[in-house]
Amino acid sequence: MDQLTFQALQSYLSLKYKEGRTSTGLFMKLVEEIGEVAEVLNQQEGRKSMSSDASLERELVDVIHYAVAIASINQIDLTKAIIEKDEQAAIKYNQSPNLKEFLKQELK
Repeated sequence: MDQLTFQALQSYLSLKYKEGRTSTGLFMKLVEEIGEVAEVLNQQEGRKSMSSDASLERELVDVIHYAVAIASINQIDLTKAIIEKDEQAAIKYNQSPNLKEFLKQELK
């Protein structure tokens, strides 16, 4: 299976959305996809009848796609941002290991 990194996905989406897409337009698609995740979860939990061929996997991929696309067109390095945000949360909530420490352990 191919390896995918945030950097590679962000580079791809920057190219894909180089022209014609705005953060607002992509955000509206993100909200739409989040609604589709909610619909699938409601169907899975019996609150709604099964009425579509949507899958949780496909809808979550769409959510990730649009969230990463917004970051990409705004030149946000998600890898760096996620690690920094996790470090702050680990300190705030006294959690260990933080993501940076975890990644170091994984590389050993």
